[in-house]
Amino acid sequence: MISVNPSEARAVRQRARDGSLTGPTAGLATGFVQVNLVVLPEAQANGFLRFCQANPKPCPLIAVSEPGQRTCELLGNDLDIARDVPAYHVYRHGELSGTAGDVSDLWRDDLVTFALGCSFSFEHALMQNGVAVRHIDESRNVPMFKTSIPLQAAGGFSGHMVVSMRPFPAAQAIRAIQITTRFPLAHGAPVHFGDPALIGIRDLMNPDYGDSVSIYSNETPVFWACGVTPQQVLMDAGVPFAITHSPGHMLVTDIPESQVTLL
Repeated sequence: MISVNPSEARAVRQRARDGSLTGPTAGLATGFVQVNLVVLPEAQANGFLRFCQANPKPCPLIAVSEPGQRTCELLGNDLDIARDVPAYHVYRHGELSGTAGDVSDLWRDDLVTFALGCSFSFEHALMQNGVAVRHIDESRNVPMFKTSIPLQAAGGFSGHMVVSMRPFPAAQAIRAIQITTRFPLAHGAPVHFGDPALIGIRDLMNPDYGDSVSIYSNETPVFWACGVTPQQVLMDAGVPFAITHSPGHMLVTDIPESQVTLL
């Protein structure tokens, strides 16, 4: 087993906190779990919890805070949910109202934080096994797309899945599927591969979130459920207030990836 040093994860959080890290977190603090964030008033939190339980593929629950808490021992020491993400999205009445590097001035005593698994957590395992990850190689944010894949309605929330895409030659695509199946708390195995039109995606060069990446003629696009799904769902539901991570800008935790991997 490869040893990991928690100070690497804390260093990433500190850079986000002091504003020196503003970009995506893919490839940072390798070996540690990264999480998507959804922060909602307690009035909507129980419904969203039921939605996550009904849709574990795009919304794999790792932790839920008590109302008002900005810390979470399960996720890490010296952790501030309101300051340790490189970029946050703020939603009001179902609309994206702004992006911020610090949301401590917006924090309220009734806010509940949901930490959801992220596919960035399995990318270290892919690279360890010789499977190159294109957006990391090209220093880009992972491309993410809205799809026609329906979600299970629950708790007053519904909609369609958002997916992340990584292209691979056939042999590496098979290996990527094998590896990521071992990470159910990081979205697990892909939900689709091959023709993007079959899941409602028109143009792989124009992602709805993130950046486009190179796709070569011998490669197959592979699609994983994505933690940006809740952001689209929150907008569709018109929630009065919510805070999330900005797509690709995750909270890096102290949890070693080995703790969320199936043997």
